[in-house]
Amino acid sequence: MKRILVPTDFSDNAYRAITYALNLFKEVKCTFYLMHTYTPPIYHTEYLIGSPGQIGLGDVMQETSLTQLEKLKVTLEKKFKNDKHTIMVHTAFNTLLGEITETVASEHIDLIVMGTKGATGAKEILLGTNTVHVIKKVNCPVLAVPPNFKYEAPKEILFPTDFEIDYQEENFQELLTLAKVHKSRINVMHVRAGYDLSEQQEKHKKQLEELLGNIGLFHEMPDNGIIAAVNDFQLKTNINLLVMVQNKHTFLEKLFIEPIIKKIGFHLTVPFMVIPQL
Repeated sequence: MKRILVPTDFSDNAYRAITYALNLFKEVKCTFYLMHTYTPPIYHTEYLIGSPGQIGLGDVMQETSLTQLEKLKVTLEKKFKNDKHTIMVHTAFNTLLGEITETVASEHIDLIVMGTKGATGAKEILLGTNTVHVIKKVNCPVLAVPPNFKYEAPKEILFPTDFEIDYQEENFQELLTLAKVHKSRINVMHVRAGYDLSEQQEKHKKQLEELLGNIGLFHEMPDNGIIAAVNDFQLKTNINLLVMVQNKHTFLEKLFIEPIIKKIGFHLTVPFMVIPQL
C-alpha cells in the first residue's frame, strides 16, 4: 500500500494538488495523509511561557484546523469515491517542514504531493519557499503540481540526466510504479557537453537502460543548455511529467537560486517530481 502525504493550506492550489494525487493513484491502494500545520500569529516567548493573552489560542487553532481538514476529507470522499483509497487527517502545531519531516519518518511516507505557486503573471518555474525547503531537506520523493494544471495521465515522462549517478531500483520505485500503472514511456534526455561519456557515465547509462527496460527511450540533445533542452523537448513532445534527481551534478540548485533562470524562462506547465539525493 502506498502512503502519500498531501500538505494543504486550504488554498485552491493545494486542492488541485490533492485531486491530482487522487487521480494519479486511482488504480493503486493508498493511504493519503491530509496535513495542515499551524502556528499562532504571535509566536514568541510569551506564548511558550503561557502568557494570559495567549492561553487557549493553540487549542482554538487546532480545532479550526481539524474542522477544516474533516470538511475537506468529506468533500474528497464524496467526489472521488474509491475503495482503494483511505484518507487520514493530520493537524499539528509545528512548522510545515518540521511536521513533514517527522511524518515522513513516523508514517513511512512513500511520496509527498504538494502544490506550488508559479511566478505571478509569468510561466517561469519559481517553486514556492515551502516546496523548495521540502525538496532540499526531506529524504522522500516530492511531486510538485503547478497552478491551474488540469489532470492528465503521465503517459510521457521526461527524465533529464547526465549519467553521473548510480541508478538503484529502490530510489526510483515511485517513478517505476507510476510508469507501470499508467503504461508510461520514460524519455531519458542527455544533453551532450561536447565530449564523450566517461567510462563511469557509460556504466551508469547501461544500468539505467537495464532498470527501465522497454519503457525507456534515450535521447541525445545538442549542447545548448539543459533548460533550453527541456523547453525544446516539451514543445516537440507532449510531456505530462518532469522527473529529476536532486544531486550535486544536476541544475536543481541553480534552478532554485539563480535569478538568471527567470530571464531564460524555464517553462514548466506539468507536474515536477524530484527524487532525493541518492
